[in-house]
Amino acid sequence: MSWPIVKLGELCSVVRGSSPRPKGDPRYYGGDIPRLMVSDVTRDGKYVTPRIDTLTIAGAEKSRPMKKGDFVIAVSGQPGQALILAIDACIHDGFAGLRDLDELKICKNYLFHFMNSVKVNFSAQAAGAIFKNLTTEQIRELEIPLPPLAEQKRIAAILDKADAIRRKRKQAILLADDFLRSVFIDMFGDPVTNPKGWEVKQLGNVIRLSSGNGLTAKKMDPNGVFPVYGGNGINGKHSDFMFEKPQLTIGRVGVYCGAIHITQPKSWVTDNALYVKEYLQDVNIHYLAQLLEFANLNQYAGKAAQPLVSGSRIHPLEMIFPPLSEQIKFSDIKAIFVKSFCNYCESESTINNLFNSLSQKAFAGEL
Repeated sequence: MSWPIVKLGELCSVVRGSSPRPKGDPRYYGGDIPRLMVSDVTRDGKYVTPRIDTLTIAGAEKSRPMKKGDFVIAVSGQPGQALILAIDACIHDGFAGLRDLDELKICKNYLFHFMNSVKVNFSAQAAGAIFKNLTTEQIRELEIPLPPLAEQKRIAAILDKADAIRRKRKQAILLADDFLRSVFIDMFGDPVTNPKGWEVKQLGNVIRLSSGNGLTAKKMDPNGVFPVYGGNGINGKHSDFMFEKPQLTIGRVGVYCGAIHITQPKSWVTDNALYVKEYLQDVNIHYLAQLLEFANLNQYAGKAAQPLVSGSRIHPLEMIFPPLSEQIKFSDIKAIFVKSFCNYCESESTINNLFNSLSQKAFAGEL
């Protein structure tokens, strides 16, 4: 089916977010006006509420005020990710905002699903060796298939229902994560207060971290079989790998900095993540991964234009390290649980693939 193709800039105005300088100046920061930060953004969800940073009236004048219901698009970290503001707020310079959207021509829900369907393409266009950034001009030039408004609403309603099913599956997986956290607490107590009196060590005395190797989406081999891990898990495949054995990774930069993953065997880790380069003492990788989850490493990220964690920031952290035998007991329990949960996760992957396929058909006029 042939639909008109319209550039996004013809349907709204595209503006870049802004940050008052200098950072932390009390003339601009600490007021009552919320500002959307990269750290506010989660992977899922249509609406976002800024909760981390606030500006004064003078600060808002030097930022970019947006209205409740306006679209914001990440231009760094996870370039192309689209969200809708749940409240009036300013936006950080890691975002672009869409103002005065012509809703007589385009349905907001249709635009939301379309933007997130092309997010991968946007990421490939983003410039920068380490910090990937989109320009407002690239966003303005994005071409959107524009069927009649009634057809847009029909497509959006179908994708909303499919996405709701997908989200329920993700919620179930989050409950599984909660189970493992509970097992950890039962075995070792709160790792912050350490009620069981386990030995405490600086993280840098146990492991040393290093950045992965850069590999952009353009340079990945789509016919490859080896998973490529970025800041938040697998983000592609490649024909080569860096590591024979599983590696513990930490999201290094952007929205998912501080996210913890254990890679599959024979994998690649990009420079959007850190990995454990060296174990200085015996430690179980699964125990360590759960321990770092509790540490909420995102809180130690630099709060510049792009959140960033590094070895120098987290090596000094003090953490509990029970005897290796106790760590292995936790790992064994996790292995049994993961094995029983494996089919469930495979089902979630299938649902994601089906949703992506459905989106492609929808915007090609085949739904």
